[in-house]
Amino acid sequence: MTPTPPVAASIAAEAAPSAITLTGVTKTYSATSPAALHGVNLDILPGTSTAIVGPSGSGKSTILRIIAGLEDANGGQVRLAGRDVTALLPEDRGIAMVFQNPLLFPHLTVLDNVAFADRAAGVNRREARERAREHLELVHMTEFGGRSPHSLSGGQQQRVAVARALAAKPSVLLLDEPFSALDPGLKDDMHAMIAEIRAALNPTILFVTHDRDEASAMAERIVVLDNGELLQHDTVDHVFHRPASLAVARLLGGKNAFAGTIENGVHRSALGDVALHGDVASGPATLVFRHEAVTSTLRQPASGADAAAPATRHADAAACQRFGPRELLGIVTSSVQRGPRREVIVRVADADVHTEAAPGHPLALGDLVTVSLPCEALWAVPQR
Repeated sequence: MTPTPPVAASIAAEAAPSAITLTGVTKTYSATSPAALHGVNLDILPGTSTAIVGPSGSGKSTILRIIAGLEDANGGQVRLAGRDVTALLPEDRGIAMVFQNPLLFPHLTVLDNVAFADRAAGVNRREARERAREHLELVHMTEFGGRSPHSLSGGQQQRVAVARALAAKPSVLLLDEPFSALDPGLKDDMHAMIAEIRAALNPTILFVTHDRDEASAMAERIVVLDNGELLQHDTVDHVFHRPASLAVARLLGGKNAFAGTIENGVHRSALGDVALHGDVASGPATLVFRHEAVTSTLRQPASGADAAAPATRHADAAACQRFGPRELLGIVTSSVQRGPRREVIVRVADADVHTEAAPGHPLALGDLVTVSLPCEALWAVPQR
């Protein structure tokens, strides 16, 4: 069989209906409470994995429950593969959902938990169990088929819950923070398991998480919600490094934001004059960049003037292309070890810049340092 050319496959994917489409979805729980969702519009492509992130109460789980049919929207439409399912019961939508609590049937063995969907559909026990074994193999739980759920660890129970969901052959797999109670090592194992499942079955996955690292590990796209409003739906890289707003940057853990004005491709703020990459509109804007993308290294001042007056280098826009990273001189005001990384706050002119110490450069309070700002790390968002 001749493989489908990448370009043709891409065109086919674009021509196919979205796996999930939300149009103007609104949810209000009472007349006196704020809306849980405000006219949310969302398209999820088939075979993709998408994370929904946002603070508690932002509407993340509400979106999943409305897609699954566990809650009714007050307005708007839900479509799955182009089919309007807004008024359908959960069991008629072809969706499976895994929760933080695995919700396994305690009176059934692991194997029969996974075989449950087929048995409910009228498949004979032998065939249902054969299919169940295949799904247990996917989650590396084959040898536990004869065990009862209560004899399993939390991580093992979640593996079985995922296998049971997949055995139902859903068009969409919804995950509502199923790994949030697991320790970091088990979480990493679960992320690897989901990657294997995606490689084997290519399911459409939409999941909720509070963990930014989990979102970037499991998804290629991220939806950012706040107060029931969809702020951005984009690739992982763009959401982190090209946020649509200051709110998105903050929700994704961004710590550097400097209000100012753009003129001729140069952002002017308390940080000084910093050139931006590419074509940018002039006017009020906030400069944002990730602290992980910025490094600080110890600098020996060449002169007293150099030490006394931290300044910017390469401030014109063209220099961004010619010379690479801009350099700022500043003084270390905070240095904190966070696991294998050291987060450093540097005072530059009248601004505090959150950075990371370069490997092999231990920094102490009061050190004079060079802060390197890569052109590609800088981004400007509307000033609101």
